[in-house]
Amino acid sequence: MNEKLASTYYSLLPSPIGDLLLLSDGEHLTGLYMRNPRVADGCKRDDAGLAPARAELRAYFAGELREFAVPYALAGTPFQRRVWSELARIPYGTTISYGELARRLGDPKASRAVGLANGRNPVSIVVPCHRVIGADGSLTGYGGGIERKQWLLRHEGVLPAAADLFAAAGAAARP
Repeated sequence: MNEKLASTYYSLLPSPIGDLLLLSDGEHLTGLYMRNPRVADGCKRDDAGLAPARAELRAYFAGELREFAVPYALAGTPFQRRVWSELARIPYGTTISYGELARRLGDPKASRAVGLANGRNPVSIVVPCHRVIGADGSLTGYGGGIERKQWLLRHEGVLPAAADLFAAAGAAARP
């Protein structure tokens, strides 16, 4: 058996929204986590193997990339994978509601289930779950924190320039 495929690899990437933990199976991005990223026991560091994902994320944060091409593999239920596939179709700089996402999946009453699947997206940013908002335009539900969702949407030009909650939260936490 190919040992590279039997292992989990990681890389840490500093970003404007905090450190990102990238995970790989050796061929595909399998995780991107942003809240208190911790490396699990047994993971092997592989910055070189994750270099394409690191480069694309750096380009995204620099405003030079709007669509990710890095290959990813997502483990989840069939419904979750359908939701994540639909998320990947939301263009840069646009938002849709949870209800609209449910309608696109053919089940307008499934907005709550869509929200739950959205929250379990293992490769946020690359599969842009931050582009899904409440029907009233509110920035509800984001596993990385609302301040990061706000930053990402502002970065993509969806929200007007104003005081950034993420920057304000970071400033408040400094001594």
